[in-house]
Amino acid sequence: ARRCTAEGLRVLILDRAAPQDPLPGEEHLAVDLADPAATEAALAEATAARPITRLVNNVGTVRPGTLEAATLADLDAVVALNLRCAIQCAQALQPGMRAAGTVPVGSTPEELAAHGITANVVAPASVDTPLWQKLNPPGSARRQRILESVPMGRLATPDDVAQAVAFFLDARSGYVTGQVLFVCGGQSMGGATLF
Repeated sequence: ARRCTAEGLRVLILDRAAPQDPLPGEEHLAVDLADPAATEAALAEATAARPITRLVNNVGTVRPGTLEAATLADLDAVVALNLRCAIQCAQALQPGMRAAGTVPVGSTPEELAAHGITANVVAPASVDTPLWQKLNPPGSARRQRILESVPMGRLATPDDVAQAVAFFLDARSGYVTGQVLFVCGGQSMGGATLF
């Protein structure tokens, strides 16, 4: 959100909680994106109030564990938030984007390209966030293994990911579509542990 605001974009955040330090001009709609009906209502409200010409699907969840311990409820929760929500948002915003011929991040490239709409993916590996820290506590073997697998010798920062997103959102990237940009410090080069 900070990076988009710095690039002159107006930011609307759909999330359960409002930002702790809202940016000037930033708007927030409270919604649990894991709930399809609530998501639909929030998207209807958002699109009725303003034209939305860019979309960044960056909500998600993980339920790490072994195959033996995984439950269907875990699978349903991950698919609902990581996939269903992205499709639902893209479908709701697509008519406005088609009308404007603009550049969202994250949809089906082939069907949208003829309308001047790009769809790309930013694929970060290990990003230094509170969730990553919680899942990989200091001193854990997993944390050490991941850190040792990063050729650049550090985790990605949220700003590293924001840079990649800003590239795709920029109108000057309007001919780039159907691409995956790995933000991984080189981890994707050869079988490293990415998460």
